[in-house]
Amino acid sequence: MRKIEKSVADGYFREKTTYMVIYFIIWAIVSYGVVLFAEPLSDVYFNGFPLHYFMGAQGALATFIILLFVNAIVGDKIDKKYGIDEKRNEEIGSKSTTDH
Repeated sequence: MRKIEKSVADGYFREKTTYMVIYFIIWAIVSYGVVLFAEPLSDVYFNGFPLHYFMGAQGALATFIILLFVNAIVGDKIDKKYGIDEKRNEEIGSKSTTDH
């Protein structure tokens, strides 16, 4: 079975980890940052509600769902960049199950 080179694997996981950290920072800002600044944000309205209320009720959830889709799209691009696509995963998986 041909394995992925260590330098390629390291670059792949470094890039995936970097994006995950960015997603967590966005999530933390949306979830907790809005709460910290609730009073000043009460003058800003979105969809007829004060921004801090909207973000607590719906905005944080919507942002999280958007981040899930962004992660899937960006993750697929990173997989293709490093040659780890569905076909490659099936090759690796089928070889490892037949080797045992």
